[in-house]
Amino acid sequence: MTDLTKIPVTVITGFLGAGKTTLIRHLMANPQGRRLAILVNEFGTVGVDGDILRACADENCPLDNIVELANGCICCTVADAFIPTIEALLARPARPDHILIETSGLALPKPLLKAFDWPAIRSRITVDGVIAVADAEAVAAGRFAPDLAAVDAQRAADDSIDHETPLSEVFEDQIACADIVLLSKADLAGEAGLAAARAAIEAEAPRPLPILPMVEGAIDPAVVLGLAAAAEDDLAARPSHHDGHGDHEHDDFDTVVIDLPEVVDPDRLVAAIERLAAERNILRVKGHVAVTGKPMRLLVQAVGARVRRQFDRPWGADPRRSALVVIAERADVDAAAIRAALSEAGA
Repeated sequence: MTDLTKIPVTVITGFLGAGKTTLIRHLMANPQGRRLAILVNEFGTVGVDGDILRACADENCPLDNIVELANGCICCTVADAFIPTIEALLARPARPDHILIETSGLALPKPLLKAFDWPAIRSRITVDGVIAVADAEAVAAGRFAPDLAAVDAQRAADDSIDHETPLSEVFEDQIACADIVLLSKADLAGEAGLAAARAAIEAEAPRPLPILPMVEGAIDPAVVLGLAAAAEDDLAARPSHHDGHGDHEHDDFDTVVIDLPEVVDPDRLVAAIERLAAERNILRVKGHVAVTGKPMRLLVQAVGARVRRQFDRPWGADPRRSALVVIAERADVDAAAIRAALSEAGA
């Protein structure tokens, strides 16, 4: 895999208890030569799911490649959690060949797909496919989730869930976004239950979808991985009840690249970044800086006012160019003011 190859990402959606974690365990055990990485964003049970998956870590999916995102909707926290996590995975010496994302059972999948257009990652990863896992018995009975009380408790326990969407609409959004639907616990549903579940899903799907039975998470990985759907470029074919709502839109962000002279005092630069975050709502700053008298380049990574820096490697034959990428909402990007604040600090 070259650095120019987009890493495929499979998004796995479905209600609490539908069988997402069991499916991921099966894929971990049958990677078919892929080096996997996994992001888990499960409200309420994230610790449990993370522990289960970490217990399955091996050379194809090392422990460091299993990451929990437990601070809110993976899409709503795109700047603080999702983007830095993806960037960290891509920066590892052994990059993953495929990334699996287990969403919260209450997450709306389409907003997450929109996050793949974020400037920092859109040229580096792609949505290989969206897999919706549905409990066959529950869907056949019109309940959507196998344990409605548990789902309600999950919603009530997490203050970050601000979309009081009816479960039927969440289910419909999951199906509308999917490339494949997997009916879990097919052995318990029986033929009649599977037929009823298929009919319910077909009635909600905006287009024909493969609907496949699954028992104990067992499905041929070749069926669900390697779809090359590029779902982030196919959003119009994946309607949502929340289309047109502004809560999850990510196209209002802008990026500006600031070239700097050599920095004399890195502490002043860090302080300037912290001020920009507080005064101008800057979301992300990242890049490399040349420090006067230092042969190594300084890597700078900031999420809001949290700034990390370290000397990562010698400049060598590379030009000693200081450049920082600054990301913020479009209305907050004043390139001249940002450039002046950072240049003054670096002088």
